Amino acid sequence: MKQKQIQKIIEKGRIYITATFNNTLVTVTDQNGNPIVVGSCGMYGFSGTRKSTPYAATTTTEATVKKAIEKYGLKSADVFIKGVGPGREAALRVIRTLDVDVEKIIDITPIPHNGVRPPKVRRV
Repeated sequence: MKQKQIQKIIEKGRIYITATFNNTLVTVTDQNGNPIVVGSCGMYGFSGTRKSTPYAATTTTEATVKKAIEKYGLKSADVFIKGVGPGREAALRVIRTLDVDVEKIIDITPIPHNGVRPPKVRRV
C-alpha cells in the first residue's frame, strides 16, 4: 500500500541562490531551512557552457520559485545569495517580478579573512 503524502502549506520561506561560474543552483526552504524545491540549470535542459549564462539562471529561478508558489503556497521569502557567477543578478531580477514578497536580500558569499598559507617559492 502506498501512503498518501500530506500537502504542506508554507507561506513564509527562504530562497537560497548559489551562483558559481559553471552553474546556478536555487533552493527554496521553509523557515527552519528544510528544502522544499531544488533547481539547477542542468535540470531545465541547459548543458555545458550554456549552464553558466544569465538566461539559464533566469529560467531556472523562475521555474523553481513558481513550483514552490503553486505546490506549497509560498507568499513571502528571504533571499540568501552566494557566489559571484553570471546568474547572480539575473536570478534576483526574476524574483522581484514574481508574486513573492521579498523581505530581505542577504549576501552570504564566503570571503576569506586571511586564507591558507601560500606555497613555498618555486626554485628552478
